[in-house]
Amino acid sequence: MQFFRKERVESLIQKELGEMLRRDFNFESVLVTITSTEVNKKLDNAKVGISTIPSEKGAAVLKKLKSAEKNINWHLLRKINIKPMPHVSFFYDFGPENSSAVEKALIGK
Repeated sequence: MQFFRKERVESLIQKELGEMLRRDFNFESVLVTITSTEVNKKLDNAKVGISTIPSEKGAAVLKKLKSAEKNINWHLLRKINIKPMPHVSFFYDFGPENSSAVEKALIGK
């Protein structure tokens, strides 16, 4: 199966960010998951969706990641070493939370 450049870049960013979050960030008693990575066609911007358990801590985690975006982008550039390196920005993904609510409603619990 052949991947296109955009999909390869998305995959690389998601993999490296996952390792970086696990290794370099201390989110006390919070599980942080990267739910999506979307790179635009020009490969100059990447939007990374995150989800947290418990979801109440999502705003604090997102604030911490946004304040570290410049440092994260610098480390990604050094690690992945591609040109152009997309600028990574984070957003909170409510998808897992919403799907859980739908599932609970369907089951009736």
